[in-house]
Amino acid sequence: MSTLFDITTEAPAATTAAGPPALTIPTVYGLDLSLTCTGISDGTTADALIPGTRTGHDRLEFHRRSIRERIPEETSLVVIEGPAMSLGYRPGVEEMTYLRGLIKHDLWKRQIPYAVCPPQHRIIYACGVANPAKDHPASRRKTIAKGMVRDAVVERYGVPCEGRGRYDQADATILAAMGLHWLGYPLVVLPDSHRRALDGVQWPENLPAVAR
Repeated sequence: MSTLFDITTEAPAATTAAGPPALTIPTVYGLDLSLTCTGISDGTTADALIPGTRTGHDRLEFHRRSIRERIPEETSLVVIEGPAMSLGYRPGVEEMTYLRGLIKHDLWKRQIPYAVCPPQHRIIYACGVANPAKDHPASRRKTIAKGMVRDAVVERYGVPCEGRGRYDQADATILAAMGLHWLGYPLVVLPDSHRRALDGVQWPENLPAVAR
């Protein structure tokens, strides 16, 4: 399993008199889908898509349209956060399931490959463990873990995640970083404790990894 992309062996390109061949990094996006605030990132920048007072089909269409506008046709891969299966049925679950299916179907129509990452594996890739806040009170673990992922994104990847959608931006950045890593273009060097998260993702079968 490689820890860092080697441009001399992994990215062949025409050499010019001006210098070494240029590195063409694939375009990868991470999507942390949410009805109220969707995080989107290409691994170097992040944003939050907030529907405001929209509800129902208007809200679903806002997300579909906004994501389509942000993700270009030439995108190599989109990594979507999957459902948290342990949470069971809650209000909004049905609409959230439809949103996830709507975005996946829209990507399929555009022939853009997508992967689905379980939430725990996103946390492992960011922090090295699935429950980084286990030593804190149970009532605060979820919030503290979100902050730990955000801190990891800011410190390790240099992507500012601010405002209401800061946690969603951070999650999307991790998902994008995972996709780039899987394709052979890791943004940073990570230990095995973090890289193991890649093995738990549902990667597209028609888009094999270059190196990990």
